[in-house]
Amino acid sequence: MRNLKRKLQDEYAPAFRRRLSGVDAVPQLALLGLLAGVVTGVVILLFRFAIELPLSLFLPDGHESFEQLGLLTRALLPLTGAVALGLFLHRIAVHERKVGVVHVIERLNYHQGYLTLKGALIQFIAGVGTVATGQSAGREGPAVHLGSACSSLLGQWMKLPNNSIRTLVACGCAAAISASFNTPIAGVIFAMEVVMMEYTIAGFTPVILAAVSAAVINQLVYGPEPAFTVPALHMNSLLEIPWILLLAIVIGVAAAMFIQLLAWAARFNKKPIVLRLTAAGLLMVPFAIFVPQVMGIGYDTVEMTLNGHLPLGILLGVGLAKLVITALTLGLGMPSGMIGPTIFIGATLGGAMGLLGASFAPETASSTGFYAMLGMGAMMGAVLQAPLAALMALMELTRNPNIILPGMLAITLASMVSSEVFRQQSVFLTVLKSQGVNISQSPVLQALRRVSVGAVMERSVQRTARHLGYDEATELLKQGNKWLIVDGQKGPVALMPSVDLARHLENLRQDSDVSGLDDERSEIDLLNIPANRRDLAPIQYQATLEEALAAFDSTQAEALYVQRHVAPMIQRVMGVILPSDIESYYHYRRG
Repeated sequence: MRNLKRKLQDEYAPAFRRRLSGVDAVPQLALLGLLAGVVTGVVILLFRFAIELPLSLFLPDGHESFEQLGLLTRALLPLTGAVALGLFLHRIAVHERKVGVVHVIERLNYHQGYLTLKGALIQFIAGVGTVATGQSAGREGPAVHLGSACSSLLGQWMKLPNNSIRTLVACGCAAAISASFNTPIAGVIFAMEVVMMEYTIAGFTPVILAAVSAAVINQLVYGPEPAFTVPALHMNSLLEIPWILLLAIVIGVAAAMFIQLLAWAARFNKKPIVLRLTAAGLLMVPFAIFVPQVMGIGYDTVEMTLNGHLPLGILLGVGLAKLVITALTLGLGMPSGMIGPTIFIGATLGGAMGLLGASFAPETASSTGFYAMLGMGAMMGAVLQAPLAALMALMELTRNPNIILPGMLAITLASMVSSEVFRQQSVFLTVLKSQGVNISQSPVLQALRRVSVGAVMERSVQRTARHLGYDEATELLKQGNKWLIVDGQKGPVALMPSVDLARHLENLRQDSDVSGLDDERSEIDLLNIPANRRDLAPIQYQATLEEALAAFDSTQAEALYVQRHVAPMIQRVMGVILPSDIESYYHYRRG
């Protein structure tokens, strides 16, 4: 057993990591995707149990019946919860309070997808706290953070290259959406379209396997049924298309209002967290008293809307109330999700449009549930600026293929109204911008993020001391390495071609033949002999080419030596990388 463990550590693990440093490691990534999906599926089940258990104990009819609580209880529950969350987060450092999809996108773009266990625990507690105390919240955003963090930690524990950790984050994100909604396809598209912001062929395989494995684990506990049970609805007549276009415009305006209101509230993010969350709790009080449907996740209200059980006044009231209170509380820093609330808002406003349409043309109008479904997809697509993810979610949430054609029309137009007419970015990018973080979507950087330095570095290197004897230099050249890494007092300081040392030795030999000097006694200073030396800076083996490019810019080095931790306080030099290696990869290998 000990020999097997040593063989795994010394032979198979390095080869596995080396394979993952490139862009074509599909079998290895597929295995990791399956593993990430299983881990994420289990974590999301625990998260859902942690939410549902306390709610089932004190709510009259289960975990979605805040409306049946007394007035005083409805008023005090979200206020007390907000104050408690504020005090909890106040004791945590500012950089550790960041949670949700926004945090995952930031870590993916600026920290190579490295997420921490402490951050995941904070998200778990905060996610449960927001829903259990009746805040206007969703569980999908926290679930994405938890799934991404678990997958990232898995990659960090295995010491995988950073490009593989980025893919694992996408796997965790897709698995979380899949397990939360029972929507594996939507999970895949959401991970690619919203979080990764790119589509790659190599990335699809592991992400798909992660989504499928997480969905299987979810179905083992909750069954195969979709999130919402609705009849097989369809569009009655093509004459409804103008009304569907009007619905899309209304939803696009509502999405822009939601994003702008959230951005306005986010202007106060420099204020103390206790003060901001207390203000959010106070704002929640009148809504909890008069419009209790906005409390919690609210999927019971969505279900009733889809089945046409709510009147026009209720639909308009709860839809607008949910929009206002969710945007304000999220902007003030409430650590909850926003995907669920967008579905709620879209369903209720879409249902209201359906009832209005039925009043004008009762013979041709489709059902309220049909328009509620269109509203769900249109609102999600416009707020997230992810039309394809919204369409897939709409189809999988309702298991209704009749929704595809009108859904494509409504989602696309609503997204365009929000982005082109009102100039609104995705709500996640808007929140990041309010925090002073700008996400680059450069195709060059996206290509460089997919590859580790280990895939393109030059491995034919030999580390050597600065001062060598003639015989030592001769033996060094016999090893046949292309580059020499010269050590100074504090580690590697210069890179030089082996041919330059060979030329110098040849010159010494010729001088010895002419003057009769003893070349064997000559000491060679590798930093003083004529050579094309390059200044060096370090970079870790797990780094991506994007990180290498940033290291060149920040250090002004002419070459980077790639090192890897092999034991505590011990680094092994694995190779070197030059700016020309990065340029060559992008221009030629991608071509």
